[in-house]
Amino acid sequence: MINRVCVCLLLHLSLSVFALAEETEDPLRPTNVSWPPVPEDQVKRYTALRTIDPIHVDGVLSEKTWKNVPRSPRFVDLIRGHQTVHNTQAAVTWDDQNLYVAFWVEDPFVTSKIRKRDDPVYTDNDVEVFIAFDNAYYEFEINPFATIYEGLFIWQSEYESAGFSKVSELDRSRPEVRSQAFNGVGYRNHPRGPRYAFLGWDFPGAVSAVAIDGTLNDNSDRDRGWTVELAFPWSGMKALSSGDQRSVPPENGDTWRMDFSRFNQFREAGPVRDSQGWAWSYHGCWDSHIPEVFPFITFSSESVEE
Repeated sequence: MINRVCVCLLLHLSLSVFALAEETEDPLRPTNVSWPPVPEDQVKRYTALRTIDPIHVDGVLSEKTWKNVPRSPRFVDLIRGHQTVHNTQAAVTWDDQNLYVAFWVEDPFVTSKIRKRDDPVYTDNDVEVFIAFDNAYYEFEINPFATIYEGLFIWQSEYESAGFSKVSELDRSRPEVRSQAFNGVGYRNHPRGPRYAFLGWDFPGAVSAVAIDGTLNDNSDRDRGWTVELAFPWSGMKALSSGDQRSVPPENGDTWRMDFSRFNQFREAGPVRDSQGWAWSYHGCWDSHIPEVFPFITFSSESVEE
């Protein structure tokens, strides 16, 4: 009888622990996510207007274009889409030479730690841009130190057929070309399968800058935040657009998929609802590598209003 009681007790405890483990699975980073993680009608849309004055990339965003350009909605939590504690917004504009992106990042205590290029900036406070093409996408990250992390991701199923193997800097048969298999971060069942990640690839001619309104790594005062200014030359998108039929630069009315996000070390008081990932358009899961949930960016030949 004692043995039976012990067995029953152990079984009860085991089931309780199992149930507790299921209940305490991180609700901010769910793993059982259906496809697509976000319905298309819930993905944000934006019209990118042309510049009205020359853009000097210094991070300050003092040009008339940036002062008048429509900004994105306030970023929301990456997973659930609810409001975040600090404001983050972005904007896109363009001319015949470049695609321009700006970020306005509210942060009362601007902090950063990573200084070496291509170190894991995504573990720091950063903002990120993804540009998706038909067969590949590009990732760019930058932190308040202006440290950059970037990479090119190609769907393995399209690597040969789209002609990437014929691009010298992406030819995996060459010993100097560094690549690795990649199957997402939090969503590992993408219908298109795994990618090849080229983390040594640098966007040709890209220019970036950060300006801080406050004091970096000094929490004795309160800061306003930081701003980011980016320029991506259309001429640097040749490798990205391999096998792609789109026009580069885009034509009036063309729609691309691009993503804009912010990752931070902010910790809110419990009960915690913040995943520490914020985005222009929420993703429904802990993964930035899903082009199907990137905002729709439609390019217009009209200019920003003065």
